[in-house]
Amino acid sequence: MSKQTVLYDTHKAMGARLVPFGGWDMPLHYGSQLEEHHHVRRDAGMFDVSHMTVVDIKGADVKAFLRYLLANDVDKLKQPGKALYTCMLNETGGVVDDLIVYYLDDQWYRLVVNAGTTEKDLAWLEKRSATYDAAVKPRRDLAMIAVQGPNARAKALPLLSSELQQKGRDLKPFNAVADGDWFLARTGYTGEDGFEIMLPGDRAAEFWRQLHTAGVEPCGLGARDTLRLEAGMNLYGSDMDEESSPLESGLGWTIAWEPQERDFVGRTVLEQQRKDKQKRRFVGLVLTGRGVLRNHLKLFDGEKEVGEITSGGFAPTLERSIAFARVLPDIGETCDVEIRGKRVKAQLVKPPFVRNGKAVIDL
Repeated sequence: MSKQTVLYDTHKAMGARLVPFGGWDMPLHYGSQLEEHHHVRRDAGMFDVSHMTVVDIKGADVKAFLRYLLANDVDKLKQPGKALYTCMLNETGGVVDDLIVYYLDDQWYRLVVNAGTTEKDLAWLEKRSATYDAAVKPRRDLAMIAVQGPNARAKALPLLSSELQQKGRDLKPFNAVADGDWFLARTGYTGEDGFEIMLPGDRAAEFWRQLHTAGVEPCGLGARDTLRLEAGMNLYGSDMDEESSPLESGLGWTIAWEPQERDFVGRTVLEQQRKDKQKRRFVGLVLTGRGVLRNHLKLFDGEKEVGEITSGGFAPTLERSIAFARVLPDIGETCDVEIRGKRVKAQLVKPPFVRNGKAVIDL
């Protein structure tokens, strides 16, 4: 049976089309996925992301634990509230999950993990933390609302406490501030400016309505997917998983190789893969002919299969079909995509496709 966030009844009342996602009943859209996408690119939209899980880890060994657990290095986080994007790997270098970690103090870090991987992640954290003084606590009492778009911060800030308004006004990207159980992070999954706001679950519906009154449009999973695809942001389970490493998923930049003496789960395998000239590449595609790029479509160079699409779809901002793909290292600048038995030409590009509402690739 699917779970429901604290905003479930609010979504129903606002006319959302609800669908199963990662074990949760979530809004796909509120009438028009296309309009919701454009609201975020041009003004401000909000997403219920309470299906994701906030996990607090506290203890004397928490920093040492996370330096071993994560591929990126939390030692980079020096100021309270500073955030880091990273992958959590298994012993073979595969991605257990991708997540954001916040440094709150020397004995307290906060993680935000994906909905569909929560129980697996918690079990992994508990197992790995057994030899450390580091207590793992999922914060199921918290909801999370993402407010995204060029006008998102201006519309959301006046609704927050005076302390959060003051701290949040000059908040830099990938930083967060708190006021009690309210946690304001300048992060997102759309390629636009905005906040991800963690708050007590019993305050979420009221805050959602206040945002709507302030002109922030509710948006569903459909727009969230097209926005993140345009922004060049990976989706766990599609673009990476436990069988693919960050180096094969366009996430090599999330691995902290220095200092060399820092060991982390999966490092030995990644060091070997790093030297492998035959490892697969992760690229962007823009379809030059007619059709729509979809997950798992095969790519060809003549009769040679050279890769497969991991995420694909129509990009409303570009009015083109785009995709991510995992490909052989010697692929050229173009390839053919097999769509319904026909070969259609696609151009290889380097993601992202869109930033701050504008195309950043040559069309």
